[in-house]
Amino acid sequence: MLATTPTISLLISTYNWPAALALCLNSIKSQTILPNEVIIADDGSKEDTRDLINAIRQDFPVPVVHVWQEDKGFRLAQIRNKGIAQSTSDYLIQIDGDLILDKHFVEDHMALAEEGFFITGSRALLSSRITNQLLQHKKINVSYRSTPFSHIFNALRFPLLSKFLSKRYKVNGRHKYYVKGCNMSFWKKDLITVNGYDENFTGWGMEDNDIAVRLLNAGVEKKFIKMGGVAFHLYHRENSRGKHQENSILVKAAVSNKKIKAEKGILEYLIH
Repeated sequence: MLATTPTISLLISTYNWPAALALCLNSIKSQTILPNEVIIADDGSKEDTRDLINAIRQDFPVPVVHVWQEDKGFRLAQIRNKGIAQSTSDYLIQIDGDLILDKHFVEDHMALAEEGFFITGSRALLSSRITNQLLQHKKINVSYRSTPFSHIFNALRFPLLSKFLSKRYKVNGRHKYYVKGCNMSFWKKDLITVNGYDENFTGWGMEDNDIAVRLLNAGVEKKFIKMGGVAFHLYHRENSRGKHQENSILVKAAVSNKKIKAEKGILEYLIH
């Protein structure tokens, strides 16, 4: 149990899919525990995303901060750093803007939050058909019944089992550095220790594995949130993986060199 209740920022990354972002934000409004603020880390979306955010913040239950950067290709590491730098909270929960969150999502992350640990989880994939229905009708009522059987265990919630598994499931061996950047949470002070995301990572993939490596190298342990922190992933075509191999080499170097701090990370946004 935490001695005091930390303040919480929910960080959402997005790029040019306002219809999905609208569903994501609506699922946040119904959380059993609301974050203190929502920060939207926007990697260069067009005006329709800005218009959506301006409209939805009118009656949103917590402040919504929109952090935008010019579209110069896939720069997720950089926009996440800029979003984290804007956070005023002790603890950050990080998701992507194409997720619909179970109403206990924030509650489940905070139930496992512990000094000296970061958390990563999973997501339950939705089919193209279900996704189209949700987008068309602007609905967020989705459950394990909407997911393919192969993802059923990512869509179920059992809090006691989740706590039992958190330090046992996918935390060692070949899964040691396994994370899903769309479902993670951290203490902000730990992110500052490792200088946030490494902005040498551009193009899709591995920036989340890299930050996990550096957090572990810094002595921050990993928990895995299974049977909790349920998030449903709206279907879309995969991003280009042209930089995946190059980014994988950077992660391997961080492991072998026991790297802790990113050379180009969050600190420049905290200084100015």
